[in-house]
Amino acid sequence: MTEEMIWISIGFLGQGLFSARFLVQWLKSERAKRSIIPHAFWYFSIAGGLTLLIYAIHRMDPVFIVGQASGLLIYSRNLYFIQREKKRLQVE
Repeated sequence: MTEEMIWISIGFLGQGLFSARFLVQWLKSERAKRSIIPHAFWYFSIAGGLTLLIYAIHRMDPVFIVGQASGLLIYSRNLYFIQREKKRLQVE
């Protein structure tokens, strides 16, 4: 396998992880019969976004780099809010 094929594989892996978040969200919402965003959505967002950011850096694509980097901040912030709320509820 060439280096180029390895990087294309990394790109597809990142896209697969990123896309899996929608599958997780859709299945969870269907079961609940209402819109739900499970914690796994944010973990898949981070895993896919980070993998795609690495790929974008390798490709030296500034548009892709900025898009993925800013997304990672948002996904991380949402997980922070979830963890903070969980701690707050444990204290009460």
